[in-house]
Amino acid sequence: MPWADALAGLSIAGLLLPEAVAYSGIAKLPPQAGVIALFAGLACYGAIGRSRFAIVSATSSSAAVLAAATLALSNGDVAQRLLLATVLVSLTGLCFLVAALARLGAFSNVIAKPVLRGYAFGLALVIAVGQLPGLLGISAQHGQFASLLLELGRRVGDWQSASLFTGVAALIGLFVLERIRALPGPLLVIVAGIALSTWLGARGVALTGPIALALQMPSLQLPAAAQWMPLAGLSAALMLILYAESYGSIRTYALKHGDEVAVNRDLAALGIANLVSGLFHGMPVGAGYSATSANEAAGAGSRLAGLCALAVVLALVLLFLPWIERIPRPVLAAIVIHAVSKSLRPAVFRPYLQWRRDRLVALAAVLAVIAFGVLNGLLIAIAFSLLMLLRTLATPRLCVLGRLHGGHDFVDVARHPEAEQLAGCLILRPEEPLFFANAEPMLAQARAKVARHADAAVVILSLEESPDLDSTALEALGDFSRWLSARGQALRVTRLKDAARDLLLRAALPQLSPEELNYWSVEDAAQATVAAPAQKS
Repeated sequence: MPWADALAGLSIAGLLLPEAVAYSGIAKLPPQAGVIALFAGLACYGAIGRSRFAIVSATSSSAAVLAAATLALSNGDVAQRLLLATVLVSLTGLCFLVAALARLGAFSNVIAKPVLRGYAFGLALVIAVGQLPGLLGISAQHGQFASLLLELGRRVGDWQSASLFTGVAALIGLFVLERIRALPGPLLVIVAGIALSTWLGARGVALTGPIALALQMPSLQLPAAAQWMPLAGLSAALMLILYAESYGSIRTYALKHGDEVAVNRDLAALGIANLVSGLFHGMPVGAGYSATSANEAAGAGSRLAGLCALAVVLALVLLFLPWIERIPRPVLAAIVIHAVSKSLRPAVFRPYLQWRRDRLVALAAVLAVIAFGVLNGLLIAIAFSLLMLLRTLATPRLCVLGRLHGGHDFVDVARHPEAEQLAGCLILRPEEPLFFANAEPMLAQARAKVARHADAAVVILSLEESPDLDSTALEALGDFSRWLSARGQALRVTRLKDAARDLLLRAALPQLSPEELNYWSVEDAAQATVAAPAQKS
């Protein structure tokens, strides 16, 4: 439906252009950096990508990460920061392309959803607070969250009432207009701001200022040799953030409309878009949720909507650039705050509180971003989530199984007291996969339980939770089987996955013959244990 796509593109163009200029301010880059990124993202993804709803442009999260990274590496040198931004965006594009060639489409899954949601909430809070100086018409000396809030509180007397009134009015307008889907709220607010720019400027309200969009040939100056290693690490982190955000947007609407997700092709499309944006001195780009959801809500039916939006934005830039330069800065700050406000909803944490799962992980992500900054906060949050996972897996939990109601089901006797333990055998089941961090303590618990059941001639070990075994777990199993053999007790291993069974066969543990590995269920091993004494008699 070309007409529907054209109307959708026309509708979202009014959102994309002001957001591109506003996100440039978050990245501490000239306004044209966001506009160039918008052109690169829409053109490259429209030509290569697969999602019919994804809108690839600069995003608030990547802009904040870019600002934090370049400010940390440039030591305040503006020219050096612009150079580092170009290199970092280009390297991010190369990271995307390498990931696409290596078919690492599932790589973003290393970031757990609670981390992403906590990070998005904390990042939105940091970005919103970072826009307050523009909203208040002052130039802040501090950039960190707490320091900036303290500075703003101390400088109440410096707040410009005209700037504050303009920003608050723009925010109210954006929140009111977002309820009317047929109207491009940001564009209307921008037009109103431009119409009043002369009157506002006379009262001290700052305007956007000149935007230099003279197209330069692609260029990439090389930074100092000592900066390559940190740039490589930062580009990988930026790629991970962008893809996690983009994949979330793309997958959400693909599931909603029954579309397929071409993960590795989208990686390549994002890689080329970032590489082109970097070479032309633009910002990093990704499929942001706000623009993608606006495109779907506007009725887009194919990638043609994004290309139509590109044409509209190009016409606006060519014909109305002098007017765009007159956008009041408090209006741009209001647009950024409105854009990130969707991530500032505490309701996103309700499931974790209700499920009583990953609450600490989500909270740690929020606090890490606020306390340690945008980039370090994400890395700390990821590390914390992995540590919590390792802690759970490394905490040995071993249960004793009994037969439930005389049937074929075996359950934990601690949770089901009515379950009957079989005479002459002890059935044990580790509740986590056996691996190097928990194998020794897990089997130490098993020894303690065996010692309390001295009448058990056979110990049945159910390894249904272990898809595979590492060498530490294998050695621990060998020690456990020898310990049982010395006590005159037999070991039978049941519910083995194929990989674990193949490994135990290759290991050929003397106390664990191949016959003892052939029990596919706990019931089979239990019946063999009961039948053995009967055969002897």
